[in-house]
Amino acid sequence: MTHTFSLLFWLQTHKTSKKTGEIPVSLRITLDGKRAEISTGKKILPEKWNTNSGRARGNSEEARVFNRHLSSMEMKIEGIYNKLIEEEQYVSAQSLKEIYQGKNTKQHSLVELFSYHNEQIKAQLGQGYSPGTLERYETTLKHLKGFLKYHFKTDDYLLNALNYPFITEFEFYLKSVKSIGHNTTMKYLRNFKKIVLLALKNEWIDRDPFAKYQMSLKEVKRDYLTKDEIRTIYEKEISMERLGHVRDIFLFCCYTGLAYADVKKLTADNITKGLDGEQWIYVDRTKTGTSSNVPLLPVAEEIINKYKANPIVLNSGALLPVISNQKMNAYLKELATLCEIKKNLTFHIARHTFATTVTLSNGVPIESVSSMLGHKNLKTTQIYAKVVQEKVSQDMKKLKDILGNSDLTKAVNQ
Repeated sequence: MTHTFSLLFWLQTHKTSKKTGEIPVSLRITLDGKRAEISTGKKILPEKWNTNSGRARGNSEEARVFNRHLSSMEMKIEGIYNKLIEEEQYVSAQSLKEIYQGKNTKQHSLVELFSYHNEQIKAQLGQGYSPGTLERYETTLKHLKGFLKYHFKTDDYLLNALNYPFITEFEFYLKSVKSIGHNTTMKYLRNFKKIVLLALKNEWIDRDPFAKYQMSLKEVKRDYLTKDEIRTIYEKEISMERLGHVRDIFLFCCYTGLAYADVKKLTADNITKGLDGEQWIYVDRTKTGTSSNVPLLPVAEEIINKYKANPIVLNSGALLPVISNQKMNAYLKELATLCEIKKNLTFHIARHTFATTVTLSNGVPIESVSSMLGHKNLKTTQIYAKVVQEKVSQDMKKLKDILGNSDLTKAVNQ
């Protein structure tokens, strides 16, 4: 990669000695527009300094010794720069300064550490980490690399150079350049923060650039289907086989709460008799690795039985003929149109529907719903409880309006 690199000796006139009139000489390193300053340890009278050459004037012994010191510094820093470029290591004005001063002989970089972290996760897949976790960190790293190219014109960045502006610029890049929503941006920044904390623990940085940065999630409206909408989809006569398959798998998830990745990997082995003697689905969630144990409701059992002789099921060993998530969501748009449902129907709405319409709205305790959804934290499930509460509130307001206009209410109030 091509860099713009220059060295300049200059007088720090704002530090002129009141007693002697001498001025400290400083060396400015400029690399790709970024600067770092190093004190030369030398002072000189302004009349003895040649601004154009950046050296002491004259040919006296004093001037020659003075200039040899400056040239020695210059040669050392140029040597450090050339070595880093030759070894294809990360280089910046700050890193050149720190290596020259002996403060940082080993340069730890952001992409280097992030890649190492992701390799560690990859090595522990199935042992505390899921493929979904690895994918999220890999995506965060991909966006960081894009940001470094876009904003700094570089492939890597020195960990010790990370600061608050870096974080805010990365946030701006994700939102404006990549058009990523606020909550997803916050999730990427949370992944990035883990890498920063790892650097802090290893003492590769001495301050937390996230210290003053506030992360906050915006409340998201979670769509779900009502009982009438579920019934409409269930009873709809569908002549196209592909739409029929998508409808059935979607409904299966409305009555089990399973996410796409989890229903896709289901086999007959995941269906087991529980302590109550009934059939249950036992599966470890792909996203979090937590257990999700759900009793098999009649509609879900009906759908499983419907596809037992399906060629895809017989050949693959899968419980249901699940197609790709992308095609599934595309076909769900067709299904919504066919059923005259105005909502933006996506596969994940099935999980929301299970949490709200199928369970919480029917009096299933929130702790039980949380367990069936495989949530690690009850707070995650409480989002759905809030949705149900809002719906009850809206329904009661409608009831108040109806009662307020009724003859009985008028009679009572007279």
